[in-house]
Amino acid sequence: MEEKTLEEATKEIKIKSNQGFEEKIEREIIGDLEKMCSEKNILFSVRLALGEAVFNAIKHGNKSDSNKTVIINYTINDSYIKITVEDEGGGFDLNTIPDPTTKENLELEHGRGIFLMNAYMDEVKYNEKGNQVTLVKYFK
Repeated sequence: MEEKTLEEATKEIKIKSNQGFEEKIEREIIGDLEKMCSEKNILFSVRLALGEAVFNAIKHGNKSDSNKTVIINYTINDSYIKITVEDEGGGFDLNTIPDPTTKENLELEHGRGIFLMNAYMDEVKYNEKGNQVTLVKYFK
C-alpha cells in the first residue's frame, strides 16, 4: 500500500465571513482529529485555538464582510495537526498587539485570541503580510 504524503492528506475548507462557522469546523476538522487522537487536552487545545483563529480572520481580517472568505487548510497525521487559516484582509503587525496580561489590558473586551493560540498550540506562525496564521499541535 502506498503511503500518503502530507500534501495529499491536506484538506481545505472555505467559509464565508459570518458567524455560524463552528458547526462546520467541529464536524470536519475536529471530527478528523478525533480519528487520529483521543486525548481530551489536545482536542480542547485545537478546538480553542482554531476557533480563535477563525474568529479573528472573520472579525478583524475580513471585517465581518460576508462577501469575503476564510480559507482553512489542515493536515493531520499520527504525530500532529497543522492548520492554516487565511483571510482576505490587509493583515496586521503582531508587534502592535497589546499584551492582554498587563494590568491596563486585563479588562479589555478583546485581545486574548492570539495569547490563547500561543498558550494552547505548540507552534503559531504568521505570514509576512499578517493575514495567515499556521497552528501546529503535536500528539507524540
